[in-house]
Amino acid sequence: MELLRRKIDAFLIKWKQNSDRLPLIVKGARKVGKTESVRNFANKSYKNIIEINFVFCLD
Repeated sequence: MELLRRKIDAFLIKWKQNSDRLPLIVKGARKVGKTESVRNFANKSYKNIIEINFVFCLD
């Protein structure tokens, strides 16, 4: 299945090329494809990945 191209895709490539990069924290609206974009990038770019999902709820 072809994924939608998003602005974050170009940002992630640029982030990886920066030798002074900081840890990546992705924030934004829910259900817009952030997780899929990051997972797709990680799987293409790295042999091993670790995903930590910090969920913030005010229930």
